[in-house]
Amino acid sequence: MRRAQQPGDRKAAGELWQDSHGPIFTTKSGTPIEPGNLTRRMFALRTRRAGLRVIPLRNTRHACSPPLVALGVHPKVAQRILRHSQIAMTMEVYAAASDEEVRTAPGKPSDAMDGAGEDGRCTSLLYGTAKPPAG
Repeated sequence: MRRAQQPGDRKAAGELWQDSHGPIFTTKSGTPIEPGNLTRRMFALRTRRAGLRVIPLRNTRHACSPPLVALGVHPKVAQRILRHSQIAMTMEVYAAASDEEVRTAPGKPSDAMDGAGEDGRCTSLLYGTAKPPAG
């Protein structure tokens, strides 16, 4: 898409156009984008235009992981999206368990066994609100 827009940009810039390396994303005159401009100016501008709170570009990975966790995205998939080389980074630094997840997790095994344990035995045993079955 951007490549298709460049002929118009080139025409608008006229003699100022400098396309020495053939980059896809360029300034208005065809020069490569300076990294500082990308992170400070361009990202912030587009973030404001989208009506979002401006955060540093490097923090977008941090902002991306909680929705992935909330949506139940598998950790290995999240690792690839977040571009972490080690799964430990994904699991330890970015993926935190919410209080609600901690509260509901003990009941999930019995929920998964077709209603077995509907009395909430697993949850109540973990939280000390019931006595273990005799036997």
